Amino acid sequence: MIFILIIITFLLSARLTHYFSHSKTVLYRVDEPNLRSLHQQPTPLNGGIAILTAYFINSLILSGLSAFFFPIIWIIISCLAIAIVSFIDDCYTISALPRLITHFLAALLFLWQTDLWLTQLPFLSWNMPNSLKIIISLLFIVWMVNLYNFMDGMDGFAGGMAIIGFGTFALLGGLSQQWLFMYFNLLLVMACSGFLLFNFPPAQIFMGDVGSSSLGFLAATFSLWGEHLHIFPLWIALLIFSPFIIDATVTLLKRLIHKEKFWLPHKSHYYQRLVQLGWGHKRTVLWEYSLMFACSISAIIAMKLPIVGQLTLLIIWGIIYSIIMYFIDERNKN
Repeated sequence: MIFILIIITFLLSARLTHYFSHSKTVLYRVDEPNLRSLHQQPTPLNGGIAILTAYFINSLILSGLSAFFFPIIWIIISCLAIAIVSFIDDCYTISALPRLITHFLAALLFLWQTDLWLTQLPFLSWNMPNSLKIIISLLFIVWMVNLYNFMDGMDGFAGGMAIIGFGTFALLGGLSQQWLFMYFNLLLVMACSGFLLFNFPPAQIFMGDVGSSSLGFLAATFSLWGEHLHIFPLWIALLIFSPFIIDATVTLLKRLIHKEKFWLPHKSHYYQRLVQLGWGHKRTVLWEYSLMFACSISAIIAMKLPIVGQLTLLIIWGIIYSIIMYFIDERNKN
């Protein structure tokens, strides 16, 4: 039955993505290229609806078959709130404040109902007081929602990274014999795979804010869920998604330092700058896949290492990211 659900999720996502890519379909919206865009042709941007529809339907079926609704039901309800405000933003472009308020409320609803608060910081045994626990947990989820949205600006990027990231979550769940955690992640992998058939360069459709913001929320909530089940510590999840996290965070900090309006669209992310340097969408996205795949492999290996080895691994990755960013910065100066 699980195998059948996995296949159905893939086929439904692919069918809906193809359906939404045509101009005469329901909910059709187009992303018109502008000065901050990497694409040059008007492109449909409602692929995220296909991903979430396929995933939500089959997750609910899996929940019913297994009589397991916690915490997946609250993940779906909270994610749906983010998807709705994102769809409105895709249609009418609303200001950042209503979106952020919705993100915080959705995160609060999820944490309040599931009690999956972040109680400890990575590598520290100190239990945080309740006030700090609430603040850091909320900020973590909201930042993941927005950074995933920031990084969805290149053909095949966000969808492919979701397949690698949630696929690694599924593998770690299987290794820990947490089968339902593995299955819910596999369903999401299949939903993103059906979409990627039409999003890989050259993209026929984008996922829009509906898809990218929702995937960011799912990455955050599954990270907290995985830590709660003792499948992996939170820093492992951060390492897996570090190609997104590092690029978005460093770019944001640089824009803050330069007193730029960081909430406005731009083309200063490192992956965007690689495309502009002449790498193109396909070459850049394949290198990004390789980077995230390497992060995922090292995260799996790190689970068996002592603390000294884990810290050494993180230092090595810090050096690797510093070299990559230095290389791109220097190439942009020339």
